[in-house]
Amino acid sequence: MSKLEAGPWRTSVAPMMDWTDRHCRYFHRLLSRRTRLYTEMVTTGALLHGDVPRHLDFDETEHPVALQLGGSEPADLAQCAKLGAQWGYDEINLNCGCPSERVQRGAFGACLMAEPRLVADGVKAMVDVVDVPVTVKHRIGIDKVESYAFVRDFVGTVAEAGCGVFIVHARNAWLKGLSPKENREVPPLRYELVHQLKREFPHLVIAVNGGITTDDVFDAQLQAVDGVMIGREAYHHPWWLARWDERFYGDAPSALVREDVEERMVAYMEREHAARGTPWHSIARHMMGLYNGLPGARRWRQVWSDHRLKGEPAREVMRLAHERPVLAAGAELL
Repeated sequence: MSKLEAGPWRTSVAPMMDWTDRHCRYFHRLLSRRTRLYTEMVTTGALLHGDVPRHLDFDETEHPVALQLGGSEPADLAQCAKLGAQWGYDEINLNCGCPSERVQRGAFGACLMAEPRLVADGVKAMVDVVDVPVTVKHRIGIDKVESYAFVRDFVGTVAEAGCGVFIVHARNAWLKGLSPKENREVPPLRYELVHQLKREFPHLVIAVNGGITTDDVFDAQLQAVDGVMIGREAYHHPWWLARWDERFYGDAPSALVREDVEERMVAYMEREHAARGTPWHSIARHMMGLYNGLPGARRWRQVWSDHRLKGEPAREVMRLAHERPVLAAGAELL
């Protein structure tokens, strides 16, 4: 696949609980126009019985943006997918990869991989009521089940229900004995199984997720699959995204500089505060990695993270963050 033929799932940022809220997605969209962005997982119960605008509201600049759902009941999934499409999301994604015990108690997430027929029923129910793509994010296996046949049969069954896009975290999910954090680190990465899925299902879009932190690994994966989804590396080193439109889509080199992005984030903080009363620090937390690797980045983060400045306007905090510190002997840095 050449850069100019790249599909919508060539680059994406993973759904991450407590991280990829709409403020984080606004920030990431400033860095890349093309990369597909995903919401945090939203459970069907939260949408059917909770505050729909709070869960589904997003800024128009976020497109292309996908809604990730957590649930297992086909009728509930259909109703929530319809809500997501009406709200304007470009994709509805079903979470079949989260290993947390809280998610398991709700009978969704990675444990659904043991019930491919139920997943297929849920996918079909959603496909029948929306015109946007319905996709699935899943693992390569659960617990000690490490055979390729397990994930192959899961993908084959769900694809027959109308799912054409599978985003595969290339690790097993251990449902007992490991925390969600350990589930991202302990089970070994087995990219070869994801590559084998693409060979066996060439008509499907297969994207890989898990442990990809460098350009070289990113490039190598794109030789074997259709797309790469990046998680925590995109959050902690967001400037990486600023090169993706040129590198992976053939766009003209970006003239974007970090200071421009920070200025636009401050303007966004001011708008959000005026419109909703949103405190700037709940937005600023997502951009703490903007200057990572540059001289002065640590002090910049310290200023933006200083709880004593929460009462100051965001623009004043930005000024302080870039002010050259002149300290008297024994004085404290912010």
